[in-house]
Parts: sequence; C-alpha cells; structure tokens
Amino acid sequence: MLEGLKKEVVCTARAAENMGLCRHRSGNFSMRDKETGLICMTPTGVDRQTMRPDDVVVMDMDARVVESLSGLKPTSEALMHIAAYDERPDITAIVHTHSKFALVFAVLRQPIPCIMAEMGHLGLTDGVIPVAEYGRQGSEALAEAVRAPLRRADALLMAAHGVLTVDRESLDEALLKAAYVEEAAEVYLNAKLLNGGKEPLCIPVSDLDLQYPKQVKG
Repeated sequence: MLEGLKKEVVCTARAAENMGLCRHRSGNFSMRDKETGLICMTPTGVDRQTMRPDDVVVMDMDARVVESLSGLKPTSEALMHIAAYDERPDITAIVHTHSKFALVFAVLRQPIPCIMAEMGHLGLTDGVIPVAEYGRQGSEALAEAVRAPLRRADALLMAAHGVLTVDRESLDEALLKAAYVEEAAEVYLNAKLLNGGKEPLCIPVSDLDLQYPKQVKG
C-alpha cells in the first residue's frame, strides 16, 4: 500500500540525518496521499539508516493504524502530524527536525525574523518564523499547539522542541524548508553576536513574495 510514498518518507528521513538536521533518532516525517487521505509516517524508535519502506506505518486521519507491515508503531508524535494535515488540507508533506541552531531559538521561545532571501520560501505571512506554544512530546497539547502557527507559515519552531515544516507537493521541498530554517537560525545568531547584540535589519514582508523577473524572456 502506497509503496512510492513509503520510499519517499524513508529517503527523506535519511537525508535529514545526513544533512545534520536530525540526530539520535529524533525527528519524524510523513506524506499524505492525495487520493485516499491516508498518511505514511515514520515509525517510532527505528534508526533512519536501517529503516525500510516496510517499516513506514500507514494511518488515517482518525489516528488509526491502517497498515504496519513490520508491526511497528507510528511515531509518538503522530497526533501532531494529523493535526497539521487537518489544519492545512492543502499540504501533503511534513518534516519535523531537531537541528541545533534552530533549537536554540525554540528553547528561548524566540521567533526568527526574516533576515535572508531564502526565507521567502517559508510562507511567512507575518515576516517571522513563529513559535508554537509548548506541549509535552506526543501529547494532544503539542498537536493542538502547531495549528495556529501553521495558519500563517509553512515553517515554525516548537517551543523547547524543534522545527516543523510543511509543503503542498513534496517532502523534498519540506526538507529544504527545514534546512532554510536552520541556516536562518545560524545566520541570525551570528549576526546578532557580530552586531553587539543589536537586531539586524530585516527584509520587508512585501519582498517575501519571490517572483521570477518578467524582463527575462524565452
């Protein structure tokens, strides 16, 4: 069932670790099938480098396991994925990472302002990467906490926890957004340090709507 999506989930999970966005089995990944609405989700407690497509768990929007060929349970944060898909019917892919620099701001509950052009890919309606309120890992409170930030961004920080990114079409794009969040966090931290603790200048929200130049023809 949904073999193609399962393979994408495994490939993305491994890529996230290879990119340094996840370590020690932290983080989780999912894709929702457009036709059935079923969700392919990483299992809990499985090393990403040895994870196989058959280990990926298929769930429905009522948190029921539809298929688990390896007999594994889905990630303990399955409710968070389901809440995100429920809040954003337009998305098909979710990436949750625990990258180091972004986690610094998540621990501080501090939003990251738009300081670099790549952040135009993050759907930041308010011009910042927002922070979801704290919720215990795996809890309904955590699941509900991501709803409000997802209404105004495709990327958010989870208080004292990590990063969540979403995309309408692909896990590759959701993973790229997670990489942009980590880069933005590192640049923002270093910019403040070099600037004596003062805030760097931000990019106007109006400039976040990235458009290819109309003057280029052909």
